[in-house]
Amino acid sequence: MMLAGRTILITGAAGGLGRAAARACAAAGARLVLADLDLAGAQQIAAETGGRAAQVDLGEPDSIAALAASVATTEGGLDGLLNNGAVATNVGGMGFEEIEIDLWDRVQRVNVRGTWLMTRACAAMLRASGTGRVVNVASDTALWGAPRLLSYTASKGAVMAMTRSLARELGPDRIGVTCVAPGILTTPSTDYVPEARHRLYAEGRAVPGPQTADEITGTIAFLLSEAALTLTGQVLPVNNGFVFNG
Repeated sequence: MMLAGRTILITGAAGGLGRAAARACAAAGARLVLADLDLAGAQQIAAETGGRAAQVDLGEPDSIAALAASVATTEGGLDGLLNNGAVATNVGGMGFEEIEIDLWDRVQRVNVRGTWLMTRACAAMLRASGTGRVVNVASDTALWGAPRLLSYTASKGAVMAMTRSLARELGPDRIGVTCVAPGILTTPSTDYVPEARHRLYAEGRAVPGPQTADEITGTIAFLLSEAALTLTGQVLPVNNGFVFNG
């Protein structure tokens, strides 16, 4: 019960990794706010975990601010933020010369700006906690340079860089900021990924085979705990050994 008594906000909570993280955090004793653009999906996982569902559009600053204000009012504070919400589905398969500017901008607006604004909106509550934690979800595509996925890869590289800068800015307030970088997980959101890319991961991991979202949620729950402060600023490639940090 390492998250007992801690209030955690998870964005992208209706999706595969978000749902799995919600279950793991609930099992560890957390009180949850589960936010997603898909409110019905957020309500489903909230009903399962005893959390509170909320709707957020990470591409809209006013929506982010409204969510943070709601958390402050209804929960009275916040101990942890999992920045999991992102645009991923159907953004791959194009060479860098084929990507439309509107798609590029949408991916950066949600994945990069949304992560920054969500963290900024919650910062005061995390400071007040005294043991605030932020966990950003990136992707190991930014560690090995996945081809034909440039808009997404660039956005997740930016999330990694933000993690390090935020760790230094928030460290004096004893807020830990870390980042997990999974590879391809077997979730509905990766159904569109070509079979060859799934096979590349399955065969290239140090622990061969597919990887489920449940396999990395224990790491996420730990990073949201009070015990994880010493890891602040770190990017953890939680991908069963497909990519190693040098």
